Amino acid sequence: MRGTVALFCCFLERDVLHQGDELELRIEKFADRGKSLTRVDGYVLFIESGVPGDRVRVCVTKRKASYAEARIVQLLEPSPLRTAPRCRYFGTCGGCKWQHVHYEAQLEAKRQRVYEALVHHGGFDGVAVRPTLPSPRIYGYRNKMEFSFSTERWLTPEEIASQQPLDRHFAVGLHVPNNFYKVIDLEECHLPEPITVRLLNALRTFFKEQHWEPWDIRRHTGYLRHLVVRTGTRTGEVMVNLITSRYDTVRMAELKAFVQQRFPEVTTLVNTINTSPAQVAYGEATHILFGPGVIHDKIGPFQFEIAPEAFFQTNTEQAERLYEVTRELAEVKPEDLVYDLYCGTGTISIFIAPHVRHVVGVELVASAVENARANAAANHIPNCTFVAGDLLQVLTPEFVRMHGRPDVIIVDPPRGGMHPQVVRRIAQLRPERLVYVSCNPQTQARDLKLLREHYRIEAVQPVDLFPHTDHVECVVALRACQA
Repeated sequence: MRGTVALFCCFLERDVLHQGDELELRIEKFADRGKSLTRVDGYVLFIESGVPGDRVRVCVTKRKASYAEARIVQLLEPSPLRTAPRCRYFGTCGGCKWQHVHYEAQLEAKRQRVYEALVHHGGFDGVAVRPTLPSPRIYGYRNKMEFSFSTERWLTPEEIASQQPLDRHFAVGLHVPNNFYKVIDLEECHLPEPITVRLLNALRTFFKEQHWEPWDIRRHTGYLRHLVVRTGTRTGEVMVNLITSRYDTVRMAELKAFVQQRFPEVTTLVNTINTSPAQVAYGEATHILFGPGVIHDKIGPFQFEIAPEAFFQTNTEQAERLYEVTRELAEVKPEDLVYDLYCGTGTISIFIAPHVRHVVGVELVASAVENARANAAANHIPNCTFVAGDLLQVLTPEFVRMHGRPDVIIVDPPRGGMHPQVVRRIAQLRPERLVYVSCNPQTQARDLKLLREHYRIEAVQPVDLFPHTDHVECVVALRACQA
């Protein structure tokens, strides 16, 4: 390691920042991916787990041409934005990055992230970004948790210090950041509803007592792969989905008896089979052990069926607020024809349908379109049409002739944003109003840049669906420029 640079001014006299250098500094601001940053004579230094206002001693861990990365060695003076994290695994587990930050500061950091994306990735100047809408609950808000099994248990510093004998070959929980193999054997988590953690701990004990072997990610052997718990925030329904490498009739009978006896609040138990090497929480077959195999939840007055692998926003209460904002910013009218592009299982389409003439939803995933049609029928929504297909092939002049030219287009693409050609076709359609919903401010700003000749931004509203993480949803309302 290079010698410690005790004073900030001493560091400025050096020509190059090297890996292993230590220096004292004050953190300036939050950055992407939950990190913070400061500038050292114009050179950007990203710092893990820092909070703006902290005075810290850091060690440089990586150096690039235009930036470096560092970890905190010593917290010399904590920022007033800091708070005590609730979870004992914070700092080791990859589930949360901001439990040590006051929630009001998290909201402002997300607003700033959206603003900087619009400036730096979109080239927009002077865009007003509204304050981030807070989540009603900052703990216990998640309706889905996905836990991984592993033969390689990561020991926390506290577990190592305890010097207690621990089973290092069985773990079920969340991965350590940047480590695909090792899993923290979680006994607590404050993001989901309490039933989820009670199930996690009881099932861990059951699996170990029954000697069911966890999946070995390196050797692709073992039985237990993932445990997924889904809860209906507004219905109280609970699904347990155990993902295994094969179907075992005897073991599933034992699991069924255990869950039914210990957890009468579980409304359905399913077993998904994943025989592939890929460590993913879905597979090629799903067996229903008891219950209907699905749960339900409500957004506004509408009820939605949630299958084991179906997408549904993980914060039900805040998803409703997100959809309300989308509807409000779209300024929908009773005579409007609306295109809902990347419509998924139809939640936004169904939410706005009572307020418009008709909604046409388009989605690439055929199974999601089937779910959307079923959800519309179950909620007695007659004025929605759902089409399966890739927008590059679907969004054609013939499609517009068949369904009509839209008054409003709502887009909610995946994190990668929209294909440039899709953006151009939207611009060619020139609906009066366009609303862009995104979970990735960078790709959202990139796509909006392609539309700036045709549309002006009227409102930018961040919505926080994921407290204690750096993720943020953002709704941008645009209106067509005068020809």
